[in-house]
Amino acid sequence: MKRDLFEILKSHLGKKEFTIITGARQTGKSTLLHQLEQDCKENNIPNVFLNLENRQILSEIDKNPLNILNFLPLADQRVVVFIDEIQYLKDPSNFLKLLYDEHANSIKIVATGSSAFYMDKTFKDSLAGRKKIFQLYTCSFDEYLKLRDKEDLYHEVKRIQANALAKSLTTDLLWHEWNNYMIYGGYPAIITEPDRQEKIAYLKEIRDSFVKRDMLESGVQNETVFYNLFRIIAGQTGNLVNVNELSATLKIKSDTINKYLFTLQKCFHVALIRPFTGNLRKELTKMPKAYLLDNGLRNCLLNNFDLSAFRLDKGELWENVYFRSLAEKYDIDEIFFWRTTEGNEVDFVLNRIENPYAVEVKYEFHAIKESKYKIFRNTYPDIPLHFAWIEPFNEDFFRRQMGKQKTT
Repeated sequence: MKRDLFEILKSHLGKKEFTIITGARQTGKSTLLHQLEQDCKENNIPNVFLNLENRQILSEIDKNPLNILNFLPLADQRVVVFIDEIQYLKDPSNFLKLLYDEHANSIKIVATGSSAFYMDKTFKDSLAGRKKIFQLYTCSFDEYLKLRDKEDLYHEVKRIQANALAKSLTTDLLWHEWNNYMIYGGYPAIITEPDRQEKIAYLKEIRDSFVKRDMLESGVQNETVFYNLFRIIAGQTGNLVNVNELSATLKIKSDTINKYLFTLQKCFHVALIRPFTGNLRKELTKMPKAYLLDNGLRNCLLNNFDLSAFRLDKGELWENVYFRSLAEKYDIDEIFFWRTTEGNEVDFVLNRIENPYAVEVKYEFHAIKESKYKIFRNTYPDIPLHFAWIEPFNEDFFRRQMGKQKTT
C-alpha cells in the first residue's frame, strides 16, 4: 500500500529543489523512499539509494560532500539520489547547499530525516529555495483501512461522504475499525499486526526504544524527567500547558521543561497550539494546548488500551484524534484554540485567510450546549462554528467529522 504522500512526492521528483521527508521514527519514511526508488526503476529514471546508517557511506560523504558523485550511475539525464537518515551527516546543510548550487541540474536529492530537532540544529543554512520539506505522519484512517486490507470499507466511507443521503450496512464494522484506530493509532507496523498483545508490545518498543533514540540525538540528559513529562502531557491532552506547574511537579527548572517540550515537538510526538486572540479584551492566555500526534503512543504512555466507551478520558481521546485529523490537512501554525478569562472556550479555530472556521469537539452529541458559544459567535460572526461528535455513531460521522465540516 502506498501512502497518500507518495503521489505528492512523486510529482515533486521533477522539481529542481531538493525533497526532504521528515516525521517521527517508524512512520514509514524508509518504506516510502524505497517505493519512490522502485517507481524510478519502473520508469527508467536513473537513481541510487544511500542509507547513511551505513557507516562506510557516511564516512565517505563526510570527508567531502562531492564524494557522493562516486556513487552515481552513469546517465545522460538527471539522477535521483535517495538518502535515508540525512541527519547523520556532520553538516547536512552545507552538503545540500553545495550539491544544489553546483549540481542541481544533474542531481535530485530526496532525503529522509527522523528528528527535526536534530536536523534544525545542523541545518545552519536556511536553504531557502533549495529544498521543500514534507512531513509524514502516522497513518490517517483512510490509510489505516487500506493497510488493514479493508478496501471495501475504505470505498464505503468514500461512498458515504459523496452522498448526503447514503445509508450503509457496514456501520458496525466501521465503528469497530474506528475504535481500533483511536486506541492503537496509526503506526504502520501496529496496523498490520493482528494480535492485540503484539500491538501493545510494539507500541511499548516505540515508546522505550525509538523515543529513547530521539532523546539521545537531542541531547536530553535526564531520561526519567523527560518520560515523566511526556506522560503528563499525554494525560492532559487538550489542556493548557503551564510550564511553571510542570516545573514544580517535576522539580526541574522551567528552562529544562521548555527544552524538553521543544524536543517532543521537533521529534513529531507532541504538537503545541497557540491561543486565538482577536478583538475581545478578556481573551487573556499565553499558554499553549498540547496534543499527541499518535493516539496509540498516547494510550501506551497512559497504559490504557480500553475501548473508548469504557474510558474516563474518552472525550480527550476523541479530541486528540480529531486534532490529528486536522494536522493532516492544515499546517499546525494555522490551528488555534479560543479561551477567555471566564473560561469560555472553543477547541479549535482554523485561522485561515480563506474560509476560517472553528470546531468544538464533544464525544456525545447531547453534551453540546449551543448557548455556551454565544460569546464566540457574537464576537466572531465571520467564523462559522461547527461541532464534532462520535455518539451517536452513524453515516453522518464520516460526512461530518471525517469529511466536510457541517454546523448543527
